[in-house]
Amino acid sequence: MSEKVYILGIESSCDDTAAAVLCNNVVLSNVIAGQKIHEAYGGVVPELASRAHQQHIVPVVEAALKQAGIKKSELNAIAFTQGPGLLGSLLVGASFAKGMAKGLGIPALGIHHMQGHILAHFIDDANEQSPDFPFLALTISGGHTQIVQVDNYFEMTILGETIDDAIGEAFDKSGKLLHLGYPAGPEMDRRAKLGNPNAFQFTKPKVDGLNFSFSGLKTAILHFIQKETKVNPNFIDQNINDICASIQNTIVEIVMDKLEIATRETGIKHIAIGGGVSANSGIREAIKSGEARFGWTTYLPKFEYTTDNAAMIGICGYLKLITGTADSDQLEVSARLKF
Repeated sequence: MSEKVYILGIESSCDDTAAAVLCNNVVLSNVIAGQKIHEAYGGVVPELASRAHQQHIVPVVEAALKQAGIKKSELNAIAFTQGPGLLGSLLVGASFAKGMAKGLGIPALGIHHMQGHILAHFIDDANEQSPDFPFLALTISGGHTQIVQVDNYFEMTILGETIDDAIGEAFDKSGKLLHLGYPAGPEMDRRAKLGNPNAFQFTKPKVDGLNFSFSGLKTAILHFIQKETKVNPNFIDQNINDICASIQNTIVEIVMDKLEIATRETGIKHIAIGGGVSANSGIREAIKSGEARFGWTTYLPKFEYTTDNAAMIGICGYLKLITGTADSDQLEVSARLKF
């Protein structure tokens, strides 16, 4: 293998069509095409998402190669999201990647989406420094909530995960009750900074071990809103910032409680976060505070590497190549792909 390894990464697990080019662990381009059409439905519509991917995939890949300043003939491998995600969306990215790789005579590498979020920390400019092994990864997104022990690049063990709804869904569904639009998470975060996090109290679910549950919290928030608006129809408008701050504070406390247990049980004090919800300022500040409170070393990636992006898929492809763990035979996509 040449000293310079060029990887094209393709991500299409949900509603963003993304392509990136890396030279070793350095990102040369990272292009994302979003899909505004889902806003009208308050959530991602799978059929519309897969159609949009078909429209975006060619121009997005062309743009990534152009921005990187390389020809497709210079690529050493193409990495793509194998799962988990929406099946139709995954198929678009995987089919394109495998077809292009076959035409160029280079390997196609299937990548687990959540491993991408974790290994994004090893992109050259993701952090001031990459995590030391072993570390604990908190992966939080619209579809996932997990605490993962990472012993090496591709040696990962899920220590705890949600038994029902993901953390991102808790933010978005709560935000929908407050008429914040879709996705509601960023707007709730913005408003939470302006409110009192102790204005309203919500019961935290009791879940054994390191697993999470957010369905009960969502129901409690729904009943709270219904009760208060019955007494005062203007309750939401008059208290929106305090409500957002209180909801976010409860969710952050749930996460921190589990992380504290995980570090005690494993003895690991290196903590890295990934996934779209890791852009939330409340979560980032709380985890950062663990350095003083618990002696943690924390790794918070740049915002551009938290949401779904192809650079994280590309870095996984590069790490698979240099560690000799690339498998070009098992490339079928799966909506529920396991670690």
